[in-house]
Order: sequence, then structure tokens, then C-alpha cells
Amino acid sequence: MTIRVVVADDQDLVRTGLVMILGSQPGIEVVGEAADGPGALDVTTRLRPDVLLVDIQMPGLDGVEVTRRLAGPDATDPMAVVVITTFDLDEYVLGALRAGARGFLLKDAGPDLLTQAIHAAAKGDALIAPNVTRRLLATFADRASAVPVRPIDPLTEREEEVLVLVARGRTNAEIAAELFISLSTVKTHVAALMAKLAVRNRVEIAMWAYQTKRV
Repeated sequence: MTIRVVVADDQDLVRTGLVMILGSQPGIEVVGEAADGPGALDVTTRLRPDVLLVDIQMPGLDGVEVTRRLAGPDATDPMAVVVITTFDLDEYVLGALRAGARGFLLKDAGPDLLTQAIHAAAKGDALIAPNVTRRLLATFADRASAVPVRPIDPLTEREEEVLVLVARGRTNAEIAAELFISLSTVKTHVAALMAKLAVRNRVEIAMWAYQTKRV
């Protein structure tokens, strides 16, 4: 199945490069582009792609607000959004993750990681660039003012293992291989974690793991 992608970045050269990289990957089709926030909302709403790849800093509306409107808790039909930026420890990035982004990459991530992030987002997973995952989430945990929520029910030993691996940026397939369990079992554990922690996605699972010093 072909993954339909919209690319939004206000820098023409960067946007063209991203479109070329993604367009050359099998199973990915770039169906639209945008050069500012309002344009990103418009083209994404009209075309309903599988994934929106959006830059943090854009005119009109920044990537955080675009993400919130398309993937946040108030979105009637949340979409998969991957944020790409030049800043690895910026408040905008933390805001994007809180707004519902399924991935976060630096612009120098390279074609392989970019492609992995698109595929992960399309499948409902989340991928954060490995070279910034620990710093980013640790920074979030240090700055978070609220006390971490208590799980609705205690986590099982296996759920604790899955929690840590999710926080380290592992995909479902990687978790399955590392723990010697099936992919469907991993998905069951991830769903249980989201229910027990009252969170919406894998990124928020990872944030909770850092807040509670599990990683």
C-alpha cells in the first residue's frame, strides 16, 4: 500500500529536497506541498494524506499549531504528523510532541531515518531521532511541572519492559524481536500502556517513562 505524504516547509530548497528523497522511495508518494502553516492546513485537509511532514518554524502558523489542529485532542479525525526541524532541544519541539506529533527528526537525519519515520507514523507508531531521544525526553521530564499521573492499574512486568523500549525509540517490530514476542502481542501491550497511563500515543508513553525516571 502506497503511503501518501504532504510536505510542508517554508524553505524552497529544503522542501524540494525532502520531496525528492521521499518521492524516490518505494511505497511512498508525495501528493502535496506547502510553504506556510495555513497552506499546510489547507492542502492536508483537502488531500487527507496518510502522513504530514511539517517544519517547526513556518510563517502564518508554526508547525506546533498545525500539528495541534490536525493531530491534537480536539481534532475530530486526528492525522499522522511528523515534525522535522533544525533544533533538537527547542520549546517548539516539546510543544509539537505534546500537540500529538508522531515523530520528530532533525533535517540532517538522512533518507533512511526519514523514510522509517514516515512508515512508522503511517502504521501508528512513533519515531524520534535516536541521537536526540534521550536528551529531548529527559529535558521534557526535567521541565515538567505536573506530577506524573499514576497508572489506572499497576503495570505488569512485561508492560514495564515494553515501556522502556518505547521510550528508547524502538518500533513495534524491534520490541518484538528484542523481547521474543509476537508483533500483535507488542501492540496489545502498547495499547494497555496507553489505557493505563491515559495517554494518546507512544510519544506520551515515552514522556511518562522519563518523568518517572524509568529511563
